[in-house]
Amino acid sequence: MAEHLSKNKYEHGLGKNAANFTPLTPLSFIERTARVFPDYTAVIHGEINRSWAETYQRCIKLASALHNRGVKKGDTVAMMLPNVPAALEAHFGVPMSGA
Repeated sequence: MAEHLSKNKYEHGLGKNAANFTPLTPLSFIERTARVFPDYTAVIHGEINRSWAETYQRCIKLASALHNRGVKKGDTVAMMLPNVPAALEAHFGVPMSGA
């Protein structure tokens, strides 16, 4: 193995903490990304250009709308969308609703 890739250069047995261990689920990923990189571009589609903060807020808005329509934990939500920003929002917004 190349020396620069050797595992011997890394410390072992370190305790898990926020600096070296944060499990990311899809939902925690988008929340963390919106918090850490709020102004970075998340979506470019035609004339649409949205930041991570904007995208996250739109996902929350969709989740809230689904919840208000009666979608609850255990429900199945089907989506048939082209590759558009709404598909990304649904990818995160549906599980945010609890479904």
